[in-house]
Amino acid sequence: MVHQFHIPVLGLGFSVDTPLKVARYGISSVVSIVDDELVERMRKYHSQLNHLPYHPIDKKEIDYRTKRITAYLNLLHDLVDMQFEALKKQGFTAGSDICRYFELLPEGSVIKHGYELMMEYPEGERKRIFQDLLRQRMKKGSIDVNIMAKVDKLNFAKDGEYLGDENTDALAALRGFANSKVNGSVVLSAGMNPRLYSYIEKFEGFYPNQDGAFNKRIILKVSDFRSALIQAKFLAKKGLWVSEFRIESGLNCGGHAFATDGFLLGPILEDFKQNRIAMRNELEELYKKTLAQKEVLVSELPHAKVTVQGGIGTAQENEFLLKYYNLDATGWGSPFLLVPEVTNVDEQTLQQLTVAKQEDYYLSNSSPLGVLFNNFKYSSAEQQRLDRIAAGKPGSPCTKKYLCSNTEFTKEPICTASSKYQKLKINQLNAQQLSTAAYQDAFRRITEKLCLCEGLCTSTYIKTNMLKPKESKAVVICPGPNLAFFNKVYSLDEMVKHIYGNINLLDKVQRPHVFVNELNLYIDYLQTEVQLYFKNINDKKKRHLDGFKNQLQKGIAYYKDLFSELSNTSILTELSSSENRLLNTHI
Repeated sequence: MVHQFHIPVLGLGFSVDTPLKVARYGISSVVSIVDDELVERMRKYHSQLNHLPYHPIDKKEIDYRTKRITAYLNLLHDLVDMQFEALKKQGFTAGSDICRYFELLPEGSVIKHGYELMMEYPEGERKRIFQDLLRQRMKKGSIDVNIMAKVDKLNFAKDGEYLGDENTDALAALRGFANSKVNGSVVLSAGMNPRLYSYIEKFEGFYPNQDGAFNKRIILKVSDFRSALIQAKFLAKKGLWVSEFRIESGLNCGGHAFATDGFLLGPILEDFKQNRIAMRNELEELYKKTLAQKEVLVSELPHAKVTVQGGIGTAQENEFLLKYYNLDATGWGSPFLLVPEVTNVDEQTLQQLTVAKQEDYYLSNSSPLGVLFNNFKYSSAEQQRLDRIAAGKPGSPCTKKYLCSNTEFTKEPICTASSKYQKLKINQLNAQQLSTAAYQDAFRRITEKLCLCEGLCTSTYIKTNMLKPKESKAVVICPGPNLAFFNKVYSLDEMVKHIYGNINLLDKVQRPHVFVNELNLYIDYLQTEVQLYFKNINDKKKRHLDGFKNQLQKGIAYYKDLFSELSNTSILTELSSSENRLLNTHI
């Protein structure tokens, strides 16, 4: 690993081809493989762009979803390899891609120091030998994939016959990754799916080779230590090693937001710091025992990385997290939405993001999954949703059906963002004879849902000129709240230099520390919950909210001790202000 950060998955389409833009520079990134239609169209696009043959994989083919994902990942693998080999052959001349590779590296990098030393050498044989040694030390960034474990729709043949567990959406996607050439990781997010986790056991690539290395690796995206250990033990008992625990802030992140019960990022990181060795020992014992039963020999297990992502905004925060919590890397997601050479954000949305304020990013109930979702107030999809309601036609056409899970009115699951569901639900609502206020509140909750399957791909289709005539132009975008502090379009070089502290893109921007910002988001969340249940609160809900508040108070106490020890008075002042807000939240 040559860089100290990675680019997490960004929606469905925003990072779907990011490896083609950053992997040759040693930067790892994550591709969503939820939508096989998107990856198939992107395979066609990049095949044609690179003058390569393209043979479509039709939906009528057996196991088409798996085949599409495998074919796209194989294309990414081949193109990144071609880019990297071409880059390595370049001369070390100012402005070349090979020079850019080394100049993007962090200051503490050994090979960056070597590069700077080499550039000072006089021309001659010694310089050429030095250059060849540097080329040998270069590494590509990883092509990783993301699977939301519980987005696992069952699939049926046209005659209604169930196609079997191995053909559910998540398992077919995993098989697509496992069958590919990619030497990378699958990031398992959004909770544990025992059926999916058990299925990983079937693929040889997830087991160590003779050298103890893995062709395919497992990354768990987790929100706390306990869930990380439970999931990792489940996998270890099957002979599967977790190569990385990717800790993500519950609320200070993009996309779906999985709020903890008041557990804050700092105390969670402290948990990992204190218990990391004990966890490794426990997992290693389980893992080796299972491998012995499978007659797989392994002498030494690879390092299990621990990384963090969600709301990091400055080089100082980045450096502090890495050093204080002994982390291996950090994740920077939403800020890269403002880097057009890295992500797929259409021009209209890009310009909207550059002028957006904090209040324009909000936690919503827009997702049909029933999970909180970070939304952007001025997205074209949000405007389209409001226009449809005004026209008396709420809801969206449902074509992809990835998020169909509701059977309240139908035998076959439908999506709560669909016009079909919303029409049925509103008809039910009309028969209830509610007060005007109660009706409006219920109507808002029904019609708040957005079509994520289409909306999270649209920006990619617009940017690549692949939008079909009858397809919606409405863009859903889901940045984390931290993006509010970034207000320009940036280059890759600028963002990387910002991460490593060579420049400061947030100079003169008033912004709370990442820990304080997350704390404030949790206090906002608690206050919203209190208002929601104010009139009809019961003992069970009151106990939960009291426990939530107490956990936040414990988190504040932890931060006070931490930053008092570090003599950081500015953060202590921010904490006092937040604590007052919490204490004034009455349940």
